[in-house]
Amino acid sequence: MNHAATWTTANEDGRARTGTLQLTHGDVPTPAFVAVGTRAAVRAVDVDDLEAVRADMILANTYHLMLRPGSESIAKMGGLHGFWGWDGPILTDSGGYQVFSLDPVVTEAGARFRSTYDGSYVDLGPEESMRVQQELGADVAMAFDHLVGLPAPRETVRDAMERTLRWEERALAVHDRDDQALFGIVQGGVDPEVRAESARRTAELGFPGFAIGGLAVGESAEEMRAALDVSVPELPVDKVRYVMGLGDSEGVLDAIAAGCDLFDCVWPTRLARHGKVFTVDGDYNLKRSEFAGDTRPLHPECGCPVCTRHHRAYLRHLVLTGEITSMRLLSIHNLWYTLRLMEDARTAIADGRFAEFRRLASERREGGEVAE
Repeated sequence: MNHAATWTTANEDGRARTGTLQLTHGDVPTPAFVAVGTRAAVRAVDVDDLEAVRADMILANTYHLMLRPGSESIAKMGGLHGFWGWDGPILTDSGGYQVFSLDPVVTEAGARFRSTYDGSYVDLGPEESMRVQQELGADVAMAFDHLVGLPAPRETVRDAMERTLRWEERALAVHDRDDQALFGIVQGGVDPEVRAESARRTAELGFPGFAIGGLAVGESAEEMRAALDVSVPELPVDKVRYVMGLGDSEGVLDAIAAGCDLFDCVWPTRLARHGKVFTVDGDYNLKRSEFAGDTRPLHPECGCPVCTRHHRAYLRHLVLTGEITSMRLLSIHNLWYTLRLMEDARTAIADGRFAEFRRLASERREGGEVAE
């Protein structure tokens, strides 16, 4: 099997851990947050902005790129790295989540759904997802999985889990790009037995990295933590663990405490486009009237490029007048905050004080002066 990804442990503090994920286009220190660039663009920011916030890795979406502009076109321009102009590590998801959101018809062959672009029927299965992702040329490709919304009957969850395992075997059979790692995905909803079985059997397939999928789709925070608690012990200790679609501060810290290493979510940029600001003292919406004459930065302790130059009153003005600049500036700030949270978590783990760091960070956000 291709092993174009290796993960090495640096420090452990309880189940929390730091390490380095070595990929074709560079190393990623973990725990790490992966910025989401669905259509080969992190919304409202460019690669210079991503470098300015010190992003380690970015993500693109198989489903969207296979339809526009097409993986063949991207391959001719040097793959995603040449097309996007990003020299660092890139991960492509399999398209499974987007297909799930389009209410597809799922068979053993794969999924059939209507394109969000022109309404035509599209077929996507494990082999086609692998073909597209290999043409896109990211450092990490994800196996095509069957995701179900929660809550769901146990029979439905188990059926999707079993199908995901069969699809993963098919993905392994056709994936042959030696500079790209293929990660498996654990499914099983929030059923402890099914989830643990999925993790164990996925681990047996020997992937160089593992994602824990099928979460953040309707379950409670307690159910998510329980799903992680039964999944992580079944996965190899010497390989990276990736929780897909998770980006809220408290949820990420919970997952780090459970022994997970990678996270991705659209929240930092999506919520920024609606005026939402992330801070260590809680999140707030800049549209609130109290910020109309506020000449303080978005947060006094933030060292991001936005906070060192602009104040709340100006940024609020941009938001309220619909200036597209506001989307870029708030996205930069929110990404900076999220990535610094990962840096601080790594430092706390290395110092053997992660439990205290997690507690204090959560308490400060809950009781902060700017919290809504």
